[in-house]
Amino acid sequence: MIFSSFEFIFFCLITLFLYYRLGAIKQQYAILFLVLSSLFFYAWWKVDYLIILIASILFNYFLANYIRINKSKSLLIIGIVFNLSALIYYKYAAFLIFNLNQVAHSGFDIPTILLPLAISFFTFQQIAYLVDTYRDESFEYNFLNYSLFVTFFPQLIAGPIVHHKEMMPQFAKGRIIKVNWLHIKAGFIYFALGLFKKVVIADMLAIPANSIFNAADSGVVLSVLDAWLGALAYTFQLYFDFSGYADMAIGIGLMFNIVLPFNFNSPYKAKNIIDFWRRWHITLSRFLRDYLYIALGGSRQGKFKRYRNLLLTMLLGGLWHGAGWNFIIWGGLHGCYLCINHLWLYIASKNTYLSKLLKPFFAQIITFFAVVIAWVFFRATTFDGAISIITNLFNLANNPAQIFSSLQHFQSWLWVLIAMIIAFWAPNTKEFTEIKHGNIPITAKVLFFTSIFMMWVLLINQQTQEFIYFNF
Repeated sequence: MIFSSFEFIFFCLITLFLYYRLGAIKQQYAILFLVLSSLFFYAWWKVDYLIILIASILFNYFLANYIRINKSKSLLIIGIVFNLSALIYYKYAAFLIFNLNQVAHSGFDIPTILLPLAISFFTFQQIAYLVDTYRDESFEYNFLNYSLFVTFFPQLIAGPIVHHKEMMPQFAKGRIIKVNWLHIKAGFIYFALGLFKKVVIADMLAIPANSIFNAADSGVVLSVLDAWLGALAYTFQLYFDFSGYADMAIGIGLMFNIVLPFNFNSPYKAKNIIDFWRRWHITLSRFLRDYLYIALGGSRQGKFKRYRNLLLTMLLGGLWHGAGWNFIIWGGLHGCYLCINHLWLYIASKNTYLSKLLKPFFAQIITFFAVVIAWVFFRATTFDGAISIITNLFNLANNPAQIFSSLQHFQSWLWVLIAMIIAFWAPNTKEFTEIKHGNIPITAKVLFFTSIFMMWVLLINQQTQEFIYFNF
């Protein structure tokens, strides 16, 4: 069930109604029902996945209890190794064997391994829980609440990567099963805005992005305009696709009185790469910082090791997204960007002229185009395809036949322009809904027109496309 499908809307409505009906009887009934509904949602994709998810929950929950009682670092290491081993087997085994065969000229083969949906997300969440349990930073050990923390369906498939201290204390409060019309109205607006981002903007941008990247991967020589159209279309497709999913997840969570963390804060408005990673996929950035970068030593051991730790963190962050060299290159580029950014800030702090040299507007432009270049590697399925697009971004001499007709070109560039205006200058979803101290000015008229608009979006959505981050 994709979030932008009628099946999912129906599932949400039924689940929401029964959740509050059961909550009126007893809170634990409502939470148990929500866990079972989330497992049903997960099994909808493939029942085989469900066994892996349940096994992961049981193993990590009971191990965390042993760690809490015994304060055993050895158990913590066993838990981390087990989780990472499962992730490596399901997600990276084929990639590792393929590269081993390439290097050693061997013929090792393994059967096709089905990648369990969302394994990267629920693995990271549970590793964080184990680590925090060992550190005495987790204080909720109810199995039902833990199960909901891992499986809650709006964020299970593609995040945000939630922290136990953000989620589990909410489950212990009685107000979670009391109908809050303020939350339901706000959640509905969030969901509608996310749906608009996904169906109207991201899916329209997917048309030129897919065509151009597929052409580049197959060896077609692109014109400068096509190369820029492909790179920019994917840049904004990914943003509106993923931020749309995050908005929809937050909206559904609010309808259930569960507050999920905000995951995007207008990242293309960032003035530098450091700022970009504070705004893009905020919960992943937080996890990489707290459980990888700091664990490697952070910035505590001098500048050289700081840069090394940044580079390693981003390389592993790239690999987390998928088993492919394109993701490793993408992570490596961002690691280099961060090192350069920190070095520049250090040098500029010693020189007042340099500190004033780069104006915020130009810094934002440089940051944005650095991000665009990295996204090319993230999207391309072959290294040659990525190099072809990047080369042709600056190759004004070539003049091959264009992929699109003039009208198609105009329409595609128009969508890129619309997406650019929204990403650069429009308020983000949190700012748009004006959520301040629980005061959400959403009138009946706003809800009515939002409902009409959402139905229109769903009706024109004849070919539902999966969210990009479902693959990670």
